[in-house]
Amino acid sequence: MAFQLTSTAFTEGIMIPSVYTCTGRNISPPLAWEQPPAGTQSFALIVDDPDAPGGTWTHWVLYALPATTDRLPENLPPAAAGPDGSRQGKNSWGKPGYGGPCPPSGTHRYFFRLYALDTLLDLPAGATAGQLDQAMQDHILGYAELMGTYRK
Repeated sequence: MAFQLTSTAFTEGIMIPSVYTCTGRNISPPLAWEQPPAGTQSFALIVDDPDAPGGTWTHWVLYALPATTDRLPENLPPAAAGPDGSRQGKNSWGKPGYGGPCPPSGTHRYFFRLYALDTLLDLPAGATAGQLDQAMQDHILGYAELMGTYRK
């Protein structure tokens, strides 16, 4: 089996339950993964909406997850740094942590991309998705993706 990202809250291409959106509790969904590439030293997660009217909207930036991590619980607190050494970056609202789907109109796609990295990034908490993308260059061993949709 290849590197795979799943959630008990929704499956590929299906509507994300409202509890994980701005019309619900706006909490992060539970995520799990298995079979990361050999040599993985850490993980990074970027969640974004490429259908946003002004360009891609970032909903979550999380990195420096230890290689031993294989899941994220529902409602992960938006703390800049986690007890495991992980760090959360700024979403497009300028805040750390998860910000749920909140499309102004129509149905949007939300991509949860988990990257397996060959290093533990030395990036301070509060980094943007662009800064994380740049820091990950030449360190990505593989990635797993889960896409859900949402419409208000």
